[in-house]
Amino acid sequence: MDRADRADRTGGTEPTGRAGRADAVTRRTVIATAAAAAALAATASPALAAGPTGDRRRAPRADRFVDNRFWSSLEDWRTGTPEGTAVVTDARPGLRIAEPAGRTDYADPHTGRTTTWEYARWTSPAHRSTVPATELIASWNARTPAGTWLQVELRGTYSDETQSPWYVMGRWASGDDEEIDIRRTSVDDQTDDKSTVWTDTLSLDDTAGGLRIVSYELRLTLYRKPDATVTPTVWRLGAMASAVPDRFTVPASKPGLAKELKVPRYSQDIHKGQYPEYDNGGEAWCSPTSSQMIIEYWGRGPTAEDLAWVDPSYADPQVCHAARFTFDYQYNGCGNWPFNAAYAATYRDLQGVVTRLASLTELETLIAAGIPAITSQSFLKEELTGAGYGTAGHLMTVIGFTAAGDVIANDPASPSNAAVRRVYKRREWENIWLRTKRYNATGKVVSGTGGVCYLYFPVKLSARQRGALAAVGIR
Repeated sequence: MDRADRADRTGGTEPTGRAGRADAVTRRTVIATAAAAAALAATASPALAAGPTGDRRRAPRADRFVDNRFWSSLEDWRTGTPEGTAVVTDARPGLRIAEPAGRTDYADPHTGRTTTWEYARWTSPAHRSTVPATELIASWNARTPAGTWLQVELRGTYSDETQSPWYVMGRWASGDDEEIDIRRTSVDDQTDDKSTVWTDTLSLDDTAGGLRIVSYELRLTLYRKPDATVTPTVWRLGAMASAVPDRFTVPASKPGLAKELKVPRYSQDIHKGQYPEYDNGGEAWCSPTSSQMIIEYWGRGPTAEDLAWVDPSYADPQVCHAARFTFDYQYNGCGNWPFNAAYAATYRDLQGVVTRLASLTELETLIAAGIPAITSQSFLKEELTGAGYGTAGHLMTVIGFTAAGDVIANDPASPSNAAVRRVYKRREWENIWLRTKRYNATGKVVSGTGGVCYLYFPVKLSARQRGALAAVGIR
């Protein structure tokens, strides 16, 4: 995977070190063309449409370019095709290994070791997206005891009725014991000349010709050491399919909320030079730093025993911990979106998903219900007043809105914890977050994230919180 060159924040180019996620055209195909909007409009229906598994799902509004489908209920897990998996019927339904379907050898490219594993597999029903998609991002919530791991694959069906291969969207383990665990990793060089996997995102190679991904299946494989009794358990698995129209600017939204959530504040910058083996240290830890803020907002976090490996002279050791356990050994960074969501879900009864939102109005809906969000954006220094830097890709945590509608963000790219809380101009902020195209510091057209965000939330929610999540397509 190509990565943008690192540069100092005061230099003539955009720094990427703070992001842990390069955002060059080579990193990600531009998200969509204006034809995506026409394709969506052509397929939208005001009626309820029956999905392939009989679930009735509301067709998207004209301003919605995102479809989310997650399997997490007892009914969901029973709809798939099991090969050695069993449904967990506890208070939190899931999947585990019952009887292994077979054994396989895995050559870990990051350790050089080849190990034999037994496995079981579950394949979802085909899900027909309400959005003919140009991009898909899978995410999952699981527990993988030492010596176990999982693989998530996705196969899409194109609008020309052909199918993609099974793409690996992630090989993941919560642990990283070099003697018994694999190295969590994305997989490069996956393409069929119609679509390509860029770290954590499946993107169509050419969106101008009208080709779209109209449906997809997910395949989950659970691994453990032969004859072991432990098993991975997966509680949530799904994907976000999207077709955001190509745009340099987005329509301005009207302020509708004045509220601020009390979210812990952590700076990534105070960790510069710490544990450089994890994406050059704290200067690149915006994603795990933001994740840690939200994890602690929900009252979760690592124990003292979990943190015993961190140098005791370092402040906020939990941020170092989050960086280590979100690190993608292929991407060589902590900015893998699904890996951050999966890390958050390793904490008690916490869930995490990767999705896109359509507007600041949707973000206000979440904040009003007490749900903060981690957002991904790219911008030049002059495009975001008060930031003091430009970036090719950066995560920050939105915690509220002022009475004037401006965005209150915990921005980890700050010199101290006390300086993390920022207020950014609403119009500037929503444009840099929601656009799909922008000009970088050299004047080259590159991509924007189109409203990508992480949402973390507990299993037990209030009716208002469930309603807010449902309003943005998360169930």
